[in-house]
Amino acid sequence: MATYKKKVTNKDSENQSSENIKSTTAQVFKTLDSTASKSEEWIIRQQKKIFIGLAAIVVIILGYMAYQKYIAEPKEIEAADELAFPKKYFEMAVSNAIAADSLFTLSLEGPDGKYGFVDIADKYSGTKAGNLANYYAGIAYLRLKDYKNAISYLSDFKSKDELLAPIAKGAIGDAFTDINQPKDALEYYEKAANMRENAFTTPFYLFKAANTAFDLADFVKAEKYFTKIKDEYPNSSEAVNIDLYINKAKYASTK
Repeated sequence: MATYKKKVTNKDSENQSSENIKSTTAQVFKTLDSTASKSEEWIIRQQKKIFIGLAAIVVIILGYMAYQKYIAEPKEIEAADELAFPKKYFEMAVSNAIAADSLFTLSLEGPDGKYGFVDIADKYSGTKAGNLANYYAGIAYLRLKDYKNAISYLSDFKSKDELLAPIAKGAIGDAFTDINQPKDALEYYEKAANMRENAFTTPFYLFKAANTAFDLADFVKAEKYFTKIKDEYPNSSEAVNIDLYINKAKYASTK
């Protein structure tokens, strides 16, 4: 018996394609329903843990807000008030060369029964005033030639300020210079010069770094820093007669 293949028309193809799509869609929704059911079951089983987790997050957030409002902020205000007393004596010491040592000591130890920088740095650590107390204490110790404490307190001072940050690093360099540790001094002068780009601290500490490098017989580095002052900070006070320093370093490097 003769057989024949039924001619597949476009309509038949479209119907078959439509049926396939419907079948696939039904399977997708079935899978989604199954997944959703499993998710719902998991949430029901874990709802106690989820609730505890969410509650813990809320408690942490509320605790942080309460800490900031009722502990951190009042402590900041209290620390700032305390800092005002020794700061006054520090400023007097800077402008009064005759009684400077006594005034710096008062600023460190505390005047009239008040906290000094040392106490404030300790009791109010973590506050802005406590951090500033490290800076003032470090500078006071440096002026009193107590280099160990100067380095310690200045190292604890953290700042992003345009001037204070490099000055603190440079002061550590000064301390190392005074105890005859020029390599360490050079390291901190370089840090101070590179921390911030400005027309005051950058050429100032570049000049100190250059002179220290020269003393260490690193004449190439000395010339490099002197030249940088000339090229990038020609209007700075350090640039006055800078050609003499450049030529001095050049001549020394050829000997």
